[in-house]
Amino acid sequence: MNLSCPLSPGKILLALIIFCFFGYHALAQKKNAGFQYHIRRAAGPITIDGVMDEAWHKADSAANFFMVLPMDTSRATLQTEVRMTYDNNNIYIIAVCYTSGPGQYTVESMKRDFSFLKNDNFIFFLDPFDARTDGFSFGANAAGGQWDGTMYEGGKVDLSWDNKWVSVVKNYPDRWVFEAAIPFKSIRYKKGVDVWGINFSRNDLKTSEKSSWAPVPRQFPTASLAYTGSLVWDEPPPNAGTNVSIIPYTLGGISKDYTTNSKTDLKREIGGDAKIGLTSSLNLDLTVNPDFSQVDVDQQVVNLNRYELFFPEKRQFFLENGDLFANFGYADIRPFFSRRIGLNAPIRFGTRLTGKIDKDWRVGLMDIQTGASEAAATPAENFGVLTLQRRVFSRSNIGFLFINKDATGAATPGNQYNRNIGMEYNLASSSNLWTGKLLGLKSFTPGLKGHDVVAAAHLQYLSKYWTAYLQDEYVGKNYTAGVGYVPRTGYNKISPLLLRNFFPKSGDILSHGIQLTSNYYFDESFKRTDNESTLAYLITLRNRSTFTLSAVDTYIKLLVPFDPTNTGKTPLPIGTQNHWNTIDAQFVSKPQSLFTYLGEIAYGGYYQNGSKLSISNQLGYRFQPYVNISVISSYNSLRLPQPYGNTSFWLIGPRTDITVSNTLYFTAYVQYNGQIRNINTNIRMQWRYKPASDFFIVYGDNSTPSPFMVKNRQLVVKWTYWCNL
Repeated sequence: MNLSCPLSPGKILLALIIFCFFGYHALAQKKNAGFQYHIRRAAGPITIDGVMDEAWHKADSAANFFMVLPMDTSRATLQTEVRMTYDNNNIYIIAVCYTSGPGQYTVESMKRDFSFLKNDNFIFFLDPFDARTDGFSFGANAAGGQWDGTMYEGGKVDLSWDNKWVSVVKNYPDRWVFEAAIPFKSIRYKKGVDVWGINFSRNDLKTSEKSSWAPVPRQFPTASLAYTGSLVWDEPPPNAGTNVSIIPYTLGGISKDYTTNSKTDLKREIGGDAKIGLTSSLNLDLTVNPDFSQVDVDQQVVNLNRYELFFPEKRQFFLENGDLFANFGYADIRPFFSRRIGLNAPIRFGTRLTGKIDKDWRVGLMDIQTGASEAAATPAENFGVLTLQRRVFSRSNIGFLFINKDATGAATPGNQYNRNIGMEYNLASSSNLWTGKLLGLKSFTPGLKGHDVVAAAHLQYLSKYWTAYLQDEYVGKNYTAGVGYVPRTGYNKISPLLLRNFFPKSGDILSHGIQLTSNYYFDESFKRTDNESTLAYLITLRNRSTFTLSAVDTYIKLLVPFDPTNTGKTPLPIGTQNHWNTIDAQFVSKPQSLFTYLGEIAYGGYYQNGSKLSISNQLGYRFQPYVNISVISSYNSLRLPQPYGNTSFWLIGPRTDITVSNTLYFTAYVQYNGQIRNINTNIRMQWRYKPASDFFIVYGDNSTPSPFMVKNRQLVVKWTYWCNL
């Protein structure tokens, strides 16, 4: 690695602090090791029907949950009782969630992967290696809508992951009951490991209470794996046996591009995926001619940013153990970003080997071949990625990443290949109070040498009362991530954050606090180019509604020409300096109401001594549990000197979700974006006729609003089937 890049004193100091600190704190023992649930083989057959019958009474009970919110200093007021058992094929769980009395529960709908904070729910977290870094999460809301996801970074849940399992929720006058069967084949675990990490979480919006079996400090999510208890097996879990899943699909559709007045295109495709369990914790994914037409469309935004926007990956093939690839680096320094693959060119085939070798080692290996695309002017390309992760101390890890992008067809000079190599150290103390990262990357691109490295680090302290954060980044001007998301290069950045929380003993306010954040950018010679500092006051009420008032100071010196309206007008020249202030206020209503809303208004300066007014709203109404209606809107008014003048943009996105049951969903979504003069419509029907097997009907179109003219439209019918061999 080229070590001649300028390293700021803050970066060197930060690295020293991290390495000195973890030696003292990272080796502490598991916090909730004394919380043990003993799981025993089922005494008889289990029927998933939401009834605690005779077979359940011989299983141990986990109860006496601890309150997490509103405060974490007592036992929960609502009782929750959990029992678990297993047989040769499945893990079984039943949770009896007692309520505070008559009255309807709160849910958005029966749709899968609901929002945790907006639903009465029961969720549990499985850590099969008891490594406190990654695992699986399953659960349901009070109407039976399922939740499942993979866990990463010690407490985050990726709900895009989907697998095969069954559950039922049954409602009674004084309680609701969740019962589920999780096949051993649907999770990854190590043969012979008989102590897993586990925790159970309950969210009740009627009482505004969140609770967990093993206690979790209120500043952390109940998903925090640092605070799991132990699931102790009476004998090592049974081998999942042959674990091969074949997931074929067939598709038929029609599409037409009206802008070119081309003929209607008929689409007939066959393809599929396969999942092969090489071991109980290591999985091989294969895909041939994949199709992602059923994936949700991106939520549009008005873009007044100088740099590229980020949209998350939603395609199933890239998701299992996706954190090994996608979470390497930082939000704006991602050496690998899977959306660079296959969105503008067809994926012909792909393989992914991911999972755990043992408690300490994780591995990810990916190879994908795409075809050429005349429309995008890209040749056929091959993408290869290798990542290794080694756990160190109690919850920290060291990661290695290598990325290779090669043109396998005719490529323009300079685009024949791009390679990236990097390492990072992720610090996580046993209590999760201290977290941090050290990152180093280098790219290899034809014609670019020198200034092609990244060096970055951060350290965070997170307690109930204080949050302190410091991040430092250097990205060389020639650093190139051909398969990544790095919207800005050639800079040094320093980002501090300080937050102090206060907790009144009584009254409507649960907590309030003051927060100061800054982002300072410098060029490679440490000359300031731009900065943004925000002073905010945050208030959380006991009913979970929130209010935030912020004052923002912004300075920008343009490094590239930029049109402040992003509509193709004459750009401001390089070197233009701008300084302005903004006041921002936001209110989010309590989630218990059938009618919910979020409102935000910001007013302040803008480029060229202009001004900007931004108003955004999110309104929602639910006829629970069957219909959820929401409208997202934003209005931006820019007042600038000529040649820009006064410009305003509307963005409106109404959406309706209809859930006939927890297996049959209808979604209608319309987006009007005044900045790009486009109306996008997406209507989707999904029928999950068997676990993880679906039938889709998807309609989509794009239109010009005024004069109204359809630009393109398509209709797709797709069938998938998940077959375990």
